[in-house]
Amino acid sequence: MSAPGKRRPICMIVHAYYEEDPRVRREAESLVAAGWEVDVIGLQHPGDPGAAVLEGVNVRRLPVRRHQGAGLPVYLMEYGIFLVRAMFAAAGAQRRRHYGMVQVHTLPDYLVFAALPLKMVGVPVLLDLHEAMPEFFRGRFPKAANPISYKLLLLQERLSIGLADELLTVNEPLAERLRKRGADPDRLTVVMNSPDLRLFSPAAHPRRKFMADGVLRLVYAGAITPTYELDVVLRAMAALRRDRPSLRVVATFYGRGDAEDSLKALAEELGLADCLEMPGRIPIDTVAAAIAGADIGIAATRLDSYSEVGLSTKVLEYGAMQKPVAATRLPTVELYFGQDTLSLYEPGDPDSLAAAIMHLVDDVKDREARVKRTARRVDELSWAHQAVAYHAVVDRLVHRRRAGRAGN
Repeated sequence: MSAPGKRRPICMIVHAYYEEDPRVRREAESLVAAGWEVDVIGLQHPGDPGAAVLEGVNVRRLPVRRHQGAGLPVYLMEYGIFLVRAMFAAAGAQRRRHYGMVQVHTLPDYLVFAALPLKMVGVPVLLDLHEAMPEFFRGRFPKAANPISYKLLLLQERLSIGLADELLTVNEPLAERLRKRGADPDRLTVVMNSPDLRLFSPAAHPRRKFMADGVLRLVYAGAITPTYELDVVLRAMAALRRDRPSLRVVATFYGRGDAEDSLKALAEELGLADCLEMPGRIPIDTVAAAIAGADIGIAATRLDSYSEVGLSTKVLEYGAMQKPVAATRLPTVELYFGQDTLSLYEPGDPDSLAAAIMHLVDDVKDREARVKRTARRVDELSWAHQAVAYHAVVDRLVHRRRAGRAGN
């Protein structure tokens, strides 16, 4: 990479609370560890200071309220307000900091236009596409889904990609989707949303023996939204109670989102209120410990056009912590993990999930073999490997800016 003394700072823009976005944190902290200065412009929690330095990363928080679970008009208004404020914040900082690159994290894709003032003065723009936004919004807001809105979403995606100098995305199916829609393969790099194995290390936490207290403890750590079929998990628990009444099963769902109330109501309806724990969202730094205290990690994702090109980071985190994983059979999951690592179940089928869980309970030898194979695969995909590709993109863009300035 470039010599530290010649490096200009990096700016990142993300419509999220920086502390809660593991991908943004991994990328920013890895750049700081490599000798870069990094400024992140993100959202501000009520009561948090407007600026902070976290693990060497300079965080600027903008007072834009997040409306999780709101309707589409509210989301669009929120995105628009943040885009404008982030644009002014980045432009103001540019006059002092003279950035070497600006990286914009999605969603939304069109947040990249917050970097337009920097682009106009020669700062390279890296667009990090965390999701497939057209498919995400079609699934998240089905009442607004129609051919016209979908074409508009595709248009904003193309315009956003066109503004960026280079693109990142999180897996190969998403990359292939972008190539088919016109993205230049030479400007597109896959950097997977993989865990840092220094943080997700089984050796750093007390190891729980499988069902050590006679209770099967399931864990889920992520967003509590309709994208994740946690209702299917509860119905699978009811099936387990029906078919194996001697087995006590407790599920802990860590996270927050607009499906919380419906899940609690469903647990009451199924007679599982005493078997479901929902302690809310926990800090990223404590997720590994929460997983370490469970028996099986659950990666339950509803199958649709959005999720079929996605790979849940929960799969990777559970695998890193050497826990058996019960996951939805999705194309990208099978692509990266095959058939002999995770215990897969058919999407939307609680009986299939119950059978996948019971296989892990009953077949000790196969369970332990799957855990080992999954851990090896996660090691191959881990952040230590992804960071090499990420740093190469950053270095290439910053070098391009220096070369352009030298040629003027």
